[in-house]
Amino acid sequence: MSMTTSENNICSKNTLLEETILQVEKAVQRLGLDSGYVKILKEPKRVLSVSIPIRMDNGSIEVFRGFRVQHNLARGPAKGGIRYHPEVDMDEVTALAMLMTWKCAVVNIPYGGAKGGVICNPKELSLGELERLTRRFASEISIIIGPEKDIPAPDVYTNPQVMAWIMDTFSMHQGFSVPAVVTGKPIEIGGSQGRNEATGRGVVFTIEEAASRLEINLDESTAAIQGYGNVGSVAAADLSNLGCRIVAVSDSRGGIYSEKGLDLEKLNAYKASTGSVVGYPEVRPVSNQDLLTLDCDVLVPAALENQITGENAPKIKARLVAEGANGPITHTADQILFERGITVIPDILANAGGVVVSYFEWVQDLQNFYWTKDEVNRQLRSRMVESFREVYQFKEQDGVSMREAAYMLALGRVARAMEFRGLYP
Repeated sequence: MSMTTSENNICSKNTLLEETILQVEKAVQRLGLDSGYVKILKEPKRVLSVSIPIRMDNGSIEVFRGFRVQHNLARGPAKGGIRYHPEVDMDEVTALAMLMTWKCAVVNIPYGGAKGGVICNPKELSLGELERLTRRFASEISIIIGPEKDIPAPDVYTNPQVMAWIMDTFSMHQGFSVPAVVTGKPIEIGGSQGRNEATGRGVVFTIEEAASRLEINLDESTAAIQGYGNVGSVAAADLSNLGCRIVAVSDSRGGIYSEKGLDLEKLNAYKASTGSVVGYPEVRPVSNQDLLTLDCDVLVPAALENQITGENAPKIKARLVAEGANGPITHTADQILFERGITVIPDILANAGGVVVSYFEWVQDLQNFYWTKDEVNRQLRSRMVESFREVYQFKEQDGVSMREAAYMLALGRVARAMEFRGLYP
């Protein structure tokens, strides 16, 4: 059923939490789950809000606000990143924790979902201020995190160094080293080979699977990448290695387009020296929004949420869209793309490579036995391919979109775990 312009505008303004709940409700109707469990799945299990006072370099005291949300623990300890961003809020963190529950379930790893955030602009903090902020936040949330409870990881504007500070702070409280309390750490203190590339690489593994079913020959195809950061740049490199021509990329400042394809080696060197892809020579500049509607075979939105909406979904020309970011397509846009026959690999499947290798890192830390990069990549491909095939089977059996199929698979697994465990007391 088509929607009016006003309906599209209303839906495009939904928050990420509202969008996520809409997807849950849609899958629930298909599965016919018990209404009581549905009520549980719509709510986070545990929410911790903390104040983070720190002394700044100039001697003044500032107080920051931080959150840690655990959505569901039916399938195992909570898992999810921590982001530092001036616009992070409780609703966003709750939505991302919920998405992590489904993401872990769809790739069948024994975790529930969690997410954390601190309201700050890390670009305005010195390294010392950032360390003090991180250590105080880690101390405040230490009551609910741990290898058997909740395992944080990097997210927006956090990195291996931030994870190292969290691990060290938690370990100081315990009196011994606890590397398994976080993932995404430096390799020198228990991090995993292949973790930095895992999310982008997982995106490409799912693209390969989808392309084979859509009869898209990747070595004769074109791709556009919105968000040329850690995820987007790895996805672009791996697609290029498969013969795909990368015609457009963008970052927060803007984008570039070249019909003949971009030389990624030269582009990476340019971005490393200037901090952006904008201004790269002998290409046409494009906005982040215009990039989405370029003529290409594969589109990877790997930047922010709500980028493809009811307004621009009718203009998308790509045959295959793989969500490198969380929630880049609104509920309304997803329906439009499905009706237009455009295949979307949803975020809870496409970008799950990061949490898969985080799981591998956690396992390695618990065993004190570490894998080679080849072993990590082999296991990652196996897990992503198997998960894609399970989602695709749901899609074919029920005649639904890939997103609905992924949610049905994930919610079914979580609901069954809850049913077996029962309600306490």
